[in-house]
Amino acid sequence: MNWASWTTLGVFAGTGGVRTEEVGVVSGDLTVHTTWTEGQAEVAVQFSGASDWFTLAGSPVPCPSEEASRSFHQSVVEAVRAGGGATVPVPHTVEMTSVGTRGQPPANPST
Repeated sequence: MNWASWTTLGVFAGTGGVRTEEVGVVSGDLTVHTTWTEGQAEVAVQFSGASDWFTLAGSPVPCPSEEASRSFHQSVVEAVRAGGGATVPVPHTVEMTSVGTRGQPPANPST
């Protein structure tokens, strides 16, 4: 089983704080923790120095790799700093587009 975790201490939540599943909105000096296990990232926050963890609203989310989980964690930290009742940001997805022959885009059938 593959897993990774990321923790950032001393993240000051912006105006409006962050929304949690257990207690609603929290704000102030927070610790942000992301755990990635087999294609899924879970995010929790706690008041820095406290013992209770709260699940960030929207967690868990699909996350394809350990490398992606690190980038995702940074996105969460930025969302917490932004505040506004932040929830887990939607992970960036790569949109697949069809490509025609020889690397050319397919012809537009409506033209």
